[in-house]
Amino acid sequence: MATHDVFNQPPARVDVDEFGSNTALREGVERYDAEWALPALAELGRYVGTAEFQHDAERANRVEPELRAFDPYGHRIDEVDYDSSYHRIIGAAVAAGAHTSAWADPKPGANVARAATFMLFAQIEPGHACPISMTHAAVPVVTQNRMLAEAWMPRLLSRDYDGSLGGPSKRSALFGMAMTEKQGGSDVRSNTTRAVASGEGDGAYRLTGHKWFCSAPMSDGFLMLAQTDAGLGCFLVPRVLGGASGGGERNVFRIQRLKDKLGNRANASSEIELDGTVGVLVGEEGRGVRTIIEMVARTRLDCILGTAAGMRQSTAEALWQVRHRSAFGARLVDQPAMTAVVADLALETEAATATALRLARAHDEDVSDAELAFRRVATAVAKYWICKRGPGHAYEALECLGGNGYTEAFPLARRYREQPVLAVWEGSGNVIALDVLRALSGGPGGGSGGRSGGGRSLTFEAFDAEVALAAGEHPVFDTHLARIRRRVAEVAAMGAPDAAASARSLVADLALALQASLLLRTTPSEVSHTFVESRLGESRGHLYGELPVGAPLAAIITRS
Repeated sequence: MATHDVFNQPPARVDVDEFGSNTALREGVERYDAEWALPALAELGRYVGTAEFQHDAERANRVEPELRAFDPYGHRIDEVDYDSSYHRIIGAAVAAGAHTSAWADPKPGANVARAATFMLFAQIEPGHACPISMTHAAVPVVTQNRMLAEAWMPRLLSRDYDGSLGGPSKRSALFGMAMTEKQGGSDVRSNTTRAVASGEGDGAYRLTGHKWFCSAPMSDGFLMLAQTDAGLGCFLVPRVLGGASGGGERNVFRIQRLKDKLGNRANASSEIELDGTVGVLVGEEGRGVRTIIEMVARTRLDCILGTAAGMRQSTAEALWQVRHRSAFGARLVDQPAMTAVVADLALETEAATATALRLARAHDEDVSDAELAFRRVATAVAKYWICKRGPGHAYEALECLGGNGYTEAFPLARRYREQPVLAVWEGSGNVIALDVLRALSGGPGGGSGGRSGGGRSLTFEAFDAEVALAAGEHPVFDTHLARIRRRVAEVAAMGAPDAAASARSLVADLALALQASLLLRTTPSEVSHTFVESRLGESRGHLYGELPVGAPLAAIITRS
């Protein structure tokens, strides 16, 4: 007897057009003034869907980076070896402009096109996206120092890729960052790394200390915080010295170990020691947090983009599985309970994608002051909510594959491990929620430009104006909009401890209001009304698949 005939299994999900098949992403690119990028994105969508690219993505996470602290003769070299698959992936991402294309050619929709490019790569292999994101986010910091900008910007904007530590002679550069230390974590003001002026001119300092997390240690330059006599300063630390500081020799950058992480395995994260390490001051002494804050804001946006990309992968893989497998006499996708689950996964993905692209547009150079205020609070709100939704979404999609989903032969086990890092990186939940409170308060660090005549912060007025564009589209949404207005006023009147204790639920309400508003304005009613009723209605559930009876599930799935 033939005991191993394979049937009732889906074909391999390869050679798929990941852009053309992603309606939410494609429509968002067109909506937010980046239609000029459609041909390049279409080509990229076909490329990342190939079997070869998917194979590289799997291999880059199986053959993990390896630390070589010394050469065979005992010389300290502090290098990390990556598999060739990783170099192919990140090289392609750089060539496509996933890192700095929006800075190289700033125009309406530039950040939207860059976001879509970033998302298409990150949907298949997210580990390489860390140095891609940090390089993008480093630009507004580096440009604060004219001398550094002249030396580094041509290399940062380059679409060449060179994975070696080549120094100033390299035509391109990638950037990393190292802010946290073992004793402080998010409390960077407790950092103990010291920076002392070296007397070599051009703002050169010598840094000594220990950085607990330094991602992508083979990057060409790093932005770091260190204590000066005037307080925290921000410093650019090159891996290889050049110019007045040296002639191409390695900077002191001792990689103590690579972190053994839950996910993000293709990317090396390290713990490093600095000992008289050369760094150049960016901005003013004592104002390091203010100097680097734009980098933090940009990487927070990329956490949203990366999570939305991961949600798309999870939804696409789940839908592929349930459309090709049958059980109990019907295709899985036609089984009512499963239909509700995959439709709900698609709703979550669409909401995340719509929010991500709206925020990307708010980061273009042509935006108004009101847009700046909106993005200040909305980026933090979305970072909190979308990134926290990522792990649960990945798990539910994994379950749609049954036992297959729990194996490493399919990508969703890897995705499930990947999604939590985006919630942790650049501010975990409490840090982000408290940052939203600062933005809403109009106080120091709020970035809101003060308070309006009605006593509300200008950031909330900008946020409220955006969300209210959907007023009157659905009664449940209108009720929620009135509720968040009351809640913001109530939290503003609380003492600091009570306000902090209420921060998480307030931010969740704000995030759902933003997502619902965007969907009501930009998607078919089958999508938007089902989202509103399932997330804001009285019968809303807690897990995926708990959708209102009679919801147009087939239309939602077809769109996805």
